[in-house]
Amino acid sequence: MRDLALRQYKDRWLQPIADQPLFAGIHPNLVSLAALLVGLSAAGAVVVHAYWLGLALWIANRVLDGLDGVVARLYAKQSDFGGYLDLFFDFIIYLAIPMAFVVAAPTPAALWGLAALLASYYLNTMSWLGLAALLEKRNASTATRQTTLEMPAGLIEGAETILLYALFYMRPQQINLLFFVMAVLVLFTALQRLIWVWRFVR
Repeated sequence: MRDLALRQYKDRWLQPIADQPLFAGIHPNLVSLAALLVGLSAAGAVVVHAYWLGLALWIANRVLDGLDGVVARLYAKQSDFGGYLDLFFDFIIYLAIPMAFVVAAPTPAALWGLAALLASYYLNTMSWLGLAALLEKRNASTATRQTTLEMPAGLIEGAETILLYALFYMRPQQINLLFFVMAVLVLFTALQRLIWVWRFVR
């Protein structure tokens, strides 16, 4: 919901890091890969109940996830494949971390919460991937493009996901409730985009 407004601050904060000579010779796709490995480590920390370590790794993953785009823009290494790869890796992490919480504490309530959360992800992904294809077909834009694929604004975006996943780590004993809460919010986001499409095609 706040990604468009926050992006300028994120880029400003990450610019000094991207300016370091180290990143001049590193392809941004390698930064994306590093983000993936750190994110998978964040999931692994959950399995062994190292929640605070996992939280630190989750934050590091998000920093690296933002850094790859800044590096790409700064050194003119942007590509459609790089943007696609970044999104693909994001989805791996978004799935791996909730699954890790269920592996760590496989209660029936957590399993139902995970099922609801993954179902909401599926519907929300369809809501914006279908829209991206429709916009491409019509040579149109949402005017708020932030990613390789068109994604209109919604209640749950990157910033909200960071906060909610952080809550997973800080309140693992309430993970089933947090799963259901996030599932409802993500479904609301999917509904927002469905309404956007309905208005767009009229």
